[in-house]
Amino acid sequence: MVEVLIPISFFLAIFGMVYLYLSTRNKERLALIEKGADASIFMSGKRGTAPIWKVLILNIALLLMGIGAGVFIAGLLVMLGMDDNIAEPGTIFLMSGIALFIGFHMTKNLDKS
Repeated sequence: MVEVLIPISFFLAIFGMVYLYLSTRNKERLALIEKGADASIFMSGKRGTAPIWKVLILNIALLLMGIGAGVFIAGLLVMLGMDDNIAEPGTIFLMSGIALFIGFHMTKNLDKS
C-alpha cells in the first residue's frame, strides 16, 4: 500500500506547486491590468538576460567538476589516513557547494554582458 502512496503524493506535491505558481502569477497580472498597467511590463525582465540553456549548461558543468574534484580530494584524504566515511561525503558536498556558488556568480556576470 505504501508503494502506491509515495508516487501519488509526489505527483500531487508537484502538481500543487505548479498550480500555486501559475494561479498566483495570473492573479498578479490581472490585478496589474485592472490598475491600468501596460502589458509590456510582463516582458521587461526577459531583456538582457542570458538564455536558460547557457545558464543550465554552465551550472551542470561546474557541478560535475565539483563532484569530480570532491572525489579526488576525498581519495587523497583517505590515503593520508582520514576515515573514508567522513572524508568522502564531506568533500563531495563541500566541493559541489563551492562549484554551485561559483556558478551562481558566473551566471550573474553572464547576465550583465
